[in-house]
Amino acid sequence: MKEIWTSLASLPAVLAFCQTLLQVMFPPELRFASLHFLNRALNCFSSYCCYDINEIVGVNTNDADDLYNAVQLYLSSSASASASASGSRLSLTRAGNSSATNFGLSNNDCIDDVFDGVAVQWEHVVMQRQSQTFLGPPLPDEKRWFTLRIRKRDKGLILDSYLDHIRNKANDIRRKNQERLLYTISCGGSFESRGHPWESVPFKHPSTFDTLAMDPKRKTAIMDDLRDFRDGQAFYQRTGRAWKRCYLLYGPPGTGKSSMIAAMANFLDYDIYDLKLAEVPSNSKLQKLLMKTSSKSIIVIEDIDCSVNLSNMSKAPHTVAPRRYYDPSAPNASRRGEDGNSNTIALSGLLTDGLWSCCLCERIFVFTTSHIEKLDPALIQSGLMDMHISMTYCSYPALKILLRNYLGSEAEDLGEAVASELREAVEKAKMTPADISKVLIKNWRNKERAVSELLEVLKGRANGVEEEEQEKRVLGSPREGSHSEDNPSEEPDDDEAELLI
Repeated sequence: MKEIWTSLASLPAVLAFCQTLLQVMFPPELRFASLHFLNRALNCFSSYCCYDINEIVGVNTNDADDLYNAVQLYLSSSASASASASGSRLSLTRAGNSSATNFGLSNNDCIDDVFDGVAVQWEHVVMQRQSQTFLGPPLPDEKRWFTLRIRKRDKGLILDSYLDHIRNKANDIRRKNQERLLYTISCGGSFESRGHPWESVPFKHPSTFDTLAMDPKRKTAIMDDLRDFRDGQAFYQRTGRAWKRCYLLYGPPGTGKSSMIAAMANFLDYDIYDLKLAEVPSNSKLQKLLMKTSSKSIIVIEDIDCSVNLSNMSKAPHTVAPRRYYDPSAPNASRRGEDGNSNTIALSGLLTDGLWSCCLCERIFVFTTSHIEKLDPALIQSGLMDMHISMTYCSYPALKILLRNYLGSEAEDLGEAVASELREAVEKAKMTPADISKVLIKNWRNKERAVSELLEVLKGRANGVEEEEQEKRVLGSPREGSHSEDNPSEEPDDDEAELLI
């Protein structure tokens, strides 16, 4: 027995000697090469192949282009159900600017997924980092990556399409969970390539198409157009057009142009960029500003008739040429004019499929104006704006929406006689939805008083409109052709959203 214990006591010394001998005869480089060769030999006989997707740290990466984060978000959408069935352990995360809690794989755990009938397996690997480099910022103590395990025969069938599916799904999850932002030009921002010309605040406007005071048929047409744009990437690629769309909202103040923009953003889950052209010094700066915008966004240019002088050049041939938005005759928008002014703002690259408009894909441009007659005809001609949306005075269908929003009741619930009076009065009064909202919000707790006061205001405004029209008839009709010149905004039909091209 004593001899056995003596032999066991000498065994560690023998093992230590063998380890030292192996380290001397087989240096780390040789051992690593041997293991690598052994793995490659085994993989030749294996029916599976593995791909590692590493977490990128220590550099300025764009989350939208980080495949590791995309896989993490994608797996979070199905991890809860899959883990419940397999008994896997989950981790919970919630970003600071996110409204949802994400599920994820715990360290060194696996999850199965199926894409186009092909089964794959994901593993989340976490290892302690061996050493820290002295160059650059310190790295995390742990090294993380996802390993995708897939059959070799299925690799060529689904690998590329599967990764594209993961990116698209992750972008949708990120857009859904993340707060929408409202951007404006930063006062101290830089227009240079590394600068940040935009600053943002959370966008929490409550306007939706359900609360928007507009004829339901027109709203449906606009929503269908927005939905076709959002899902139309394949169509725009097939037709060779830039994936963008331009809308012109025109109508008197208070008709809901800003509410329409907010409803568009909430409907599409897009961010909003408030672009004030008066703050843009030149066309080159405008291009840099637009290149700093993100996809899935709405770029808004409000009151385009007031931002800069849009008068027709032909009306003032001897004066200094004003800054114009669109100059189809100019081959180069940034060239100097005859007056030596180089600060020309041209939107031709935005409204048409110019060379650099392809860099602004998946973006919507919305222009608003209260005086469409003041706009340059070249800006609103057919083919430049994809859709003209007339924001008109409140109609009876729009009034019914306002009654539902503020009083919580339908117009028919007020009685047939009251509903008939409201229908007749609102069509004659020519009041904007904003004016009617002011009347309703004062007495929103008392339905009868709110309706009574609204009827009184509508009838008073209708009588005023009739008196004005009677005075115009007494003074005589305007000269032939002057009506269309002074009021060109009445030419488009107020009851339609005109789709141009």
